[in-house]
Amino acid sequence: MVLDLLDRYPRRLLALMAAGCVGLLAFGLYLQHAVGLEPCPMCIVQRYALILVALVAGIAAALSGRSGRSAGVALMGVIALGGAFVAARQSFLQWYPPEVLSCGRDFYGMIESFPLKRAIPMIFKGSGDCSAVDWTFLKLSIANWSFLCFSAIAVVSLLLLLRRQR
Repeated sequence: MVLDLLDRYPRRLLALMAAGCVGLLAFGLYLQHAVGLEPCPMCIVQRYALILVALVAGIAAALSGRSGRSAGVALMGVIALGGAFVAARQSFLQWYPPEVLSCGRDFYGMIESFPLKRAIPMIFKGSGDCSAVDWTFLKLSIANWSFLCFSAIAVVSLLLLLRRQR
């Protein structure tokens, strides 16, 4: 079925991937604002990667030219690999937490320790602990699920590129 989608409807598949990324971002914001989970700096990087994948997939889906779409798919795959790398690193930190981890600082500590000019960018970097597992589904953490999603996006990107060669 997936191979059929790759051959017949690559633009629809790209649009579906963009929508899926937007859904994952919305769920992350729900966990942050409704459930109260504080994102760590690695979580923020993964969010940026999801935003980029969604944008590139949406643009690639809108392009009618084959070469432009292929370039978008290749870029999407590279971004997904970067997101998978960060998620894998965070998963490793969760499985084997270091004795001392300084992944982020609290808001008041940043304001007291740094001038406002330096503290404001630090606020948007996240302040949660990267090795903490605050939420699980089917015994997998958010970082584990993020790794699986980014890996799936990278595999689909590769399959789309390989199918184009035929």
